[in-house]
Amino acid sequence: MALLPILHYPDPRLHTVAKPVAQVNDDIRQLVKDMAETMYDAPGIGLAATQVNVHQQVIVIDLSDERDQLQVFINPEIIWSSEEKKVWQEGCLSVPDFYDEVLRPSEVKVRALNLEGKQFELHADGLMAVCIQHEMDHLKGKVFVEYLSSLKRMRIASKLKKKSKAGVI
Repeated sequence: MALLPILHYPDPRLHTVAKPVAQVNDDIRQLVKDMAETMYDAPGIGLAATQVNVHQQVIVIDLSDERDQLQVFINPEIIWSSEEKKVWQEGCLSVPDFYDEVLRPSEVKVRALNLEGKQFELHADGLMAVCIQHEMDHLKGKVFVEYLSSLKRMRIASKLKKKSKAGVI
């Protein structure tokens, strides 16, 4: 396994739309292992392949305190979302040390493939629903700060560029 470098906002590669995985094979399974290791090391609760500059539709999520309940979503698609919306405080490994409120559907139903290439569906609410939507945004080339005002986005981008130049991130 290997730690993968995480892209930081405003890196333009974060706006690349991920392509569907053609076949769940050993390369994809290795990518998932590397993404999981990277996410746990960061530490984070979710990671999309786009964030590690791999533009395929792969997401890993683990909301457990013990970090032992990895969930993998390959070619995920939201097939239902609730009309009810909820505001959540979100953060992102690609936007380190910045958090803000985002309004999203409070429940979603997602269809995806697992590591064996088998299709499954999952109904999610609460933090899992937020995490799925957040990571799926990455696959569409969208970062959570794009839900914020342009002024906030500019400030965040400026601060992250300074941190990057200083070698802090």
